[in-house]
Amino acid sequence: MADNYQLNIGSLRSAVELTLHTHHAARIWMGRPQTEGKPSILGLAGFCSKMNQMSRGASQDDPYSDWWMIRLEEKINESDEALKVIDKRLDDVMAQLPSMITIGNNLSIQPVKLPLFISNPLGFKAVYLLTSYDEIVRRILLAQHVGLIGRRDMELWIDEGARVLRSLFGLAQLYRFSGACRDDFAANNAKAEQARKMYERHGEIPQDILEGTRRSSFAPPITRGQPQPREPFSDDHEDLDLGED
Repeated sequence: MADNYQLNIGSLRSAVELTLHTHHAARIWMGRPQTEGKPSILGLAGFCSKMNQMSRGASQDDPYSDWWMIRLEEKINESDEALKVIDKRLDDVMAQLPSMITIGNNLSIQPVKLPLFISNPLGFKAVYLLTSYDEIVRRILLAQHVGLIGRRDMELWIDEGARVLRSLFGLAQLYRFSGACRDDFAANNAKAEQARKMYERHGEIPQDILEGTRRSSFAPPITRGQPQPREPFSDDHEDLDLGED
């Protein structure tokens, strides 16, 4: 029996909200615009925008976009491990608290709540890192407040966590859409040569990525659509400040 019903089902949507309790995490979220004498620092929103550009480039069969997605996925995993090291250090510090004393979580009386509009899984993974950093900062501040660490250690550990995230965002900031696809590299044409020159400072792209046999776990399907306009390649990344403001 023929189905006489026409179903018009819209796209799935889900409201996602991020809550931050510390100014330190909020500063990582916002980043810093370029000012006189100071280069810009990419924030989480800028990182997600870069991830979207990479994903679009990877869907158009640009091997350099695939390469950068792989590098960012690996960097996210390394960043997660680096934050866990700081967290473990805090576990050891908090274990010094006398057993007769119980301390609850320190939470902001007025946290900032931010709606998230993220379309890339690696963008969400970066958000998870930011929430981890926010929790680490709260634990560090608490440890200093109750006299388990000094102010110098407090500042050093907070800065250490911030550098982990800023290093991740700084790597994303180096990405540019190459304007070439794998067919261009197979033909060894002018587009491929231009792409190689664009990325020559980063070394040779691994052969398995160039051939498309290795892609990020979160790489999109290849559609081979019309290429997006190529962004101008700049040397601004050489002046990136990946430390604290």
